[in-house]
Amino acid sequence: MSALSAGVCISLNSRLTYPAAECLPPPRERRMSKANAFYAQSGGVTAVINASACGVIETARHHKQQIGKLYAGRNGILGALHEELIDTSKESDRAIRGLASTPSGAFGSCRYKLRGIEENRVEYARLIDVFKAHNIRYFFYNGGGDSADTCLKVSQLSKTMGYDLIAIHVPKTIDNDLPITDNSPGFGSVAKYVAISTREAAMDVASMCETSTKVFILEVMGRHAGWIAGAAGLAANQRGAAPHVILFPEVAFDRAAFLSKVKSTVERIGYCVIVASEGAQTADGRFLSDSGVRDAFGHAQLGGVAPTLAAMINSELGYKYHWAVSDYLQRAARHIASQVDVDQAYAVGKAAVEMALAGKNGVMPAIHRKAGARYRWEIIEADLRKVANREKKCRGASLAGTASASQKQRAVTSSPSSRARPTLTITSDFPNTFSLRINSFLSACHLFSGRNSANPPFFIGRRSRVTLESRASGSSCADRTKTTHPDSSWRR
Repeated sequence: MSALSAGVCISLNSRLTYPAAECLPPPRERRMSKANAFYAQSGGVTAVINASACGVIETARHHKQQIGKLYAGRNGILGALHEELIDTSKESDRAIRGLASTPSGAFGSCRYKLRGIEENRVEYARLIDVFKAHNIRYFFYNGGGDSADTCLKVSQLSKTMGYDLIAIHVPKTIDNDLPITDNSPGFGSVAKYVAISTREAAMDVASMCETSTKVFILEVMGRHAGWIAGAAGLAANQRGAAPHVILFPEVAFDRAAFLSKVKSTVERIGYCVIVASEGAQTADGRFLSDSGVRDAFGHAQLGGVAPTLAAMINSELGYKYHWAVSDYLQRAARHIASQVDVDQAYAVGKAAVEMALAGKNGVMPAIHRKAGARYRWEIIEADLRKVANREKKCRGASLAGTASASQKQRAVTSSPSSRARPTLTITSDFPNTFSLRINSFLSACHLFSGRNSANPPFFIGRRSRVTLESRASGSSCADRTKTTHPDSSWRR
């Protein structure tokens, strides 16, 4: 981890509330020596995931009587399986505080999903061997829906394999598709980036459309949920302003309606701005940008919907176009990160440690919106069984003025919990009258001003010192890439 510049000072306006829940008894070995903790990052990183890491590590340091060392897994859960552990106690308070203003994953992330215990028991035996060797009794996993599933499986080790371990999921995903929580840490900063970029690009196209570019397409992330694409609608500051077309994964793509909308918009105002989710798909479920490749989670490798749409427009309408793919830029844009997003990311990390020390297991700290016009929030507890492998989708009209009335006026969420109600309201003038229940949250992000952007990182390099601990049976620090488990079949 690099010695980072001083990070942003976090000031939380939230409070912790813990509903009654079944608590695990303190691990037996804790009486003999202080238990250690393990933290890891998983899945696609964000502009604020390191703020959650900062919250976890700083809070653990404030409870030295209960938590000894906190190890960070190098490259997510693989850090535990490979026994590549970073001893965060060897880093200064200043370096840890610097995480709060640093994008990406400071300890490395991964896309690796544990199979069920019965399918691959040896892999869990490997985890227990490593955890025993380092007296790890607390497990904090920072990620999205698939990571919540991994954390849930790890939380069950106490019952299935007789090893006392408390596992807490720390929420993170730019897709904003985790259920129960009002929004997911990482989303606010991406929403801010996409909305600002859409408005700026629209101004550029408007100035050149008389003799040059007529169509601009911005491709954003969002495999199955269109929250990021929807957030671009906040760029519209008046009726008829860009974006003129937003494509959601939740609504089937209609080629004829799409081209008709683009043509009528160009004829009316001279240009058309389109924001398309990478997960846009046809009525038969085929992704417009499916490359045919699958990732470690079994997800289709997406990317390329913008050039696909551009070619379609040029072929059918003959308009000059430009397109852009926000890709990693949107999720790494720490220079304009939302301060609310930073605060919430830190808060869930802090709450995860507090929940673990309270004996909670198999839960996730979630963001709960308080009543009132002004955006206020608090941290509550969510059962991982209601989070893992579930998606909160954003349903609405994919084309302004072309979807059915029922689509245009619907306000729904697929979250199974009534505690969080982030909803998308579609009206006949969508997206010009775009209304998102989380828009008070986004307003708190100060979308179009420099306020609360949080301090930029200005860090130098990455991990200045990585301490690899290797204590499990038969291990050798000199050959850390080899498994120390006598049976290496846990490696797929």
